[in-house]
Amino acid sequence: MKILLTGANGYIGMRLLPKLLEMGHDVICAVRDEKRLSVDAKLRSKIEVIEVDFLEEVQEEKIPQDIDAAYYLIHSMTSSISDFDEKEAIAAHNFNTYLAKTDVQQVIYLSGIVNNEELSKHLSSRKNVEDILYQGSFNLTVLRAGIIVGSGSSSFEIIRDLCEKLPVMITPKWVLTKTQPIAIRDVIQFLTGVLGHTDTYNQSFDIGGPDVLTYKDMLKGYAKVRGFKNWIWTVPVMTPKLSSYWLYFVTSTSYKLAINLVDSMKMEVVAKDNRLQQLLGIETHTYEQAIDMAFKKIEQNLVVSSWKDSIASGQISEDLEKYIQVPKYGVLKDEQMISIEDEQAVLDKIWRIGGETGWYYGSWLWKIRGFLDKLNGGPGLRRGRTHPDKIYPGDALDFWRVLLADKKGKRLLLFAEMRTPGEAWLEFRIDENKKLHQTATFRPRGLWGRLYWYSVLPFHYFIFGGMIRNIAKS
Repeated sequence: MKILLTGANGYIGMRLLPKLLEMGHDVICAVRDEKRLSVDAKLRSKIEVIEVDFLEEVQEEKIPQDIDAAYYLIHSMTSSISDFDEKEAIAAHNFNTYLAKTDVQQVIYLSGIVNNEELSKHLSSRKNVEDILYQGSFNLTVLRAGIIVGSGSSSFEIIRDLCEKLPVMITPKWVLTKTQPIAIRDVIQFLTGVLGHTDTYNQSFDIGGPDVLTYKDMLKGYAKVRGFKNWIWTVPVMTPKLSSYWLYFVTSTSYKLAINLVDSMKMEVVAKDNRLQQLLGIETHTYEQAIDMAFKKIEQNLVVSSWKDSIASGQISEDLEKYIQVPKYGVLKDEQMISIEDEQAVLDKIWRIGGETGWYYGSWLWKIRGFLDKLNGGPGLRRGRTHPDKIYPGDALDFWRVLLADKKGKRLLLFAEMRTPGEAWLEFRIDENKKLHQTATFRPRGLWGRLYWYSVLPFHYFIFGGMIRNIAKS
């Protein structure tokens, strides 16, 4: 089958793509920015990529006519607090318009469980998108899931941060809300299982794992799998706003996502039935099995995708091209250069920078800067990185965003998403004379920007000098 995969660069899309190829399908990936499709050259050669922004006006002939099926994996919850529901509705209407001119037979939409009479804004938006898609000129299959547990998922990362950092927790009362988590492996099974299955056409199905748990149970279950104890007390006084701040400061989540998650966590999210599980013959995994599988992926460095790599997890505009040309005028710079012996070893070190590896010098200073950034509303250092030694344009790298990652061209360019009174770039480049160039560029915003640069200049002297020397060591 010829399949259109929207949201191909998202958390679910990146997991679904190799499975569809393994099943022998021809896949067309629809992304907003082709440069941000984080796949290796081998996988890239097997797919077709088209650039489509479903929030923009429909453009003729963007999508091939001869597609057989499509996956709708477009969500905007991490991009906004106030108007993400409007954006999701616009995208759904535009999607219908695009597909009206194709031969598509089936569209598969991954939604949220919406069984409560009262829904959060997030779940209400998912239901509205479902209603819009049912108006399309195709057969729709809707899978409604609750919390998805897998390496790199926002739910897993939040639970991990809370449990690993806080053995004793004072929690808001929404931790007693019931939910039905499902392993990412099972979600992919359901998504591929309904493909071309006519008995699932024009129907909506709840999907979930075998366990119905409270969020407190999930925190306890995580600790059990990891082999330690945690102590949790709930209090009724923690407001949604305070809860959002609590999640934001303790975990790696963005503030926008924290607000929307807390809003949804007050609602019970439990599947009504398991019709689809019986129809497809899928045996789902328990919550503890899902946690165990997630850690096996992490330990083997096989995390395929992470929600943190979403552009919306930071401060940057969605258009990476806007930032990729480093300005030359009206900027302040710290330029370092050093001769190197082993180019490949140095490149490998540069490609491992950030995350668990750190920044090669003054780790405690980087941590302090990350903490101050978090206090000021920035991402801090908690996003880390998805892969220990692979970098793709658009990836999050602590409080940086990868603009260019050209290992053959021996150049890595990062843009700062930390809160600063200006714009900052950090570049690593090896020239033809085997010299490593490390350049920090800052375009200040007014007087405060210049004062900021000169106030941190003494730290730059030690940090940037020490960093390039340690990177250059073979």
